[in-house]
Amino acid sequence: MTFIPTNREEMLKRGWSELDVIFISGDAYIDHPSFGVPLLARWLENHNFRVGIIAQPDWRSKEPFMALGRPRLFFGVSAGAMDSMVAHYTPARKLRHDDAYTPGNRHGSRPNRAAIIYTSRLKEAYRETPVIIGGIEASLRRFAHYDFWEDKVRRSILFDSKADLLIYGMGERPLLELATRMKDGTPLSGLKDIRGTAFIGRENSDPNDPENVIAETALEIPSFEDVSSDKHKFAEAYLLTAGEQNPHCGRRLVQKHGNRLLVCNPSSQPLTETEIDAVYALPFEKAPHPSYKEPIPAWEQIRASITSHRGCFGGCAFCAIAMHQGKTIQSRSENSIMAEIDALVQKTWFKGSISDLGGPTANMYGLACGNSNALKSCRRPSCIFPGICKNLQTSDKRAAALLVKARERNGIKHLSVSSGVRYDLMERQPGYFKELLAHHVGGLLKVAPEHLVEQVNTLMRKPGPKAFETFLLRFRSESERLGKRQHIIPYLISGHPGCTLADMLELALALKKLDLKVE
Repeated sequence: MTFIPTNREEMLKRGWSELDVIFISGDAYIDHPSFGVPLLARWLENHNFRVGIIAQPDWRSKEPFMALGRPRLFFGVSAGAMDSMVAHYTPARKLRHDDAYTPGNRHGSRPNRAAIIYTSRLKEAYRETPVIIGGIEASLRRFAHYDFWEDKVRRSILFDSKADLLIYGMGERPLLELATRMKDGTPLSGLKDIRGTAFIGRENSDPNDPENVIAETALEIPSFEDVSSDKHKFAEAYLLTAGEQNPHCGRRLVQKHGNRLLVCNPSSQPLTETEIDAVYALPFEKAPHPSYKEPIPAWEQIRASITSHRGCFGGCAFCAIAMHQGKTIQSRSENSIMAEIDALVQKTWFKGSISDLGGPTANMYGLACGNSNALKSCRRPSCIFPGICKNLQTSDKRAAALLVKARERNGIKHLSVSSGVRYDLMERQPGYFKELLAHHVGGLLKVAPEHLVEQVNTLMRKPGPKAFETFLLRFRSESERLGKRQHIIPYLISGHPGCTLADMLELALALKKLDLKVE
């Protein structure tokens, strides 16, 4: 298998004179499942679509966007694995001088608000060709949203980009449905029912008009004008939106922007084990495109890592994972993971050490809701806060067995778990806890109490200091029993809404009392 075509020469080598879908990405092209655009390109390719990738085009003119010609179906645009503004600026709004997703770690290979700029250039080059935006930047800006960089509420990115459709969340299902139905002849105007998508609609009082998008089942949230002028309305809009993320019961959402509507269809259904196994079985080269001559830091960091699952049901108040990957844990089968490890061992650069085996939260692998009826109507933001839900299956047998089998695989000398773990779940996961500490901590275990003051933890929807102190004691006791010098590195947040200077002083004193140091 070769790389996805990035230029005309590579297209012609495949015998292609025209592509069905062309992806525009703000990242360098690394053919690996940890990067969204290559994953989705391989997914469409696997379903017999002709696909190309234009990575980090020079946005100062339209010509670089025309390198592969006009696609038969649509352009797919992503700012990259990070929001382009986060990639460019520090939390102090200072310009960064590096970019881990660019060869040579160089800053400046993508524009600010890349999804908007890329779409503008594509419309300049091919006005009649549909442009579909997606990825983390588009996904988390699908509604009217507070923009930290401008310190104001901005409209949905659909309005500012003038894209034809937005795909939010993990895009395999909606993207494939979109491409398939367009290939079969359905115009974009007839594709307003695809789950996991958002589009611009219009108000219409005629209930028989198919363009009338305010259906009886839709939920209207406060308008852009309301949320941009009233903080309470902004908070109301967010709460309403967050309550509709369950794909089993979530409703279509509408938000007025002047005389037009942002229409967001319900979330797409999570992938089954068979489906997510199929995604990770795609023929990735597991390497950057050979045209790059300089190292790419993001690739160096993840090239020896294995993703075991998606999703997180922690529901932390500050976290966007559930709004993008969803709350449902989508775990790969053990056979799928072992097959990827076997393929990794065959790489000439692999030295026997897997840098990570996990996901958003490593010890959520294999966990699920045990009550199908409750799952279909659940609107809780978290399955484990303020307490662990009675319906949550917390058995660690599958996760612990995975660690054992993975580290015993031929060619594996060492396997680390570098993904974060939920220490409040560890109380119910003694097997995973023992395997982790005995074999998979590389000296330092990263956990995220985020704070150690009860009222701040409550605002964050995180377990309080007692839960952390209990885990810390267990960790130190077990490490001592094993004769291992292992330490906890706590991840903390300062300046969280509701956190005061007095709370930060109390946090500092708590860290000193617990003999902990932060990076």
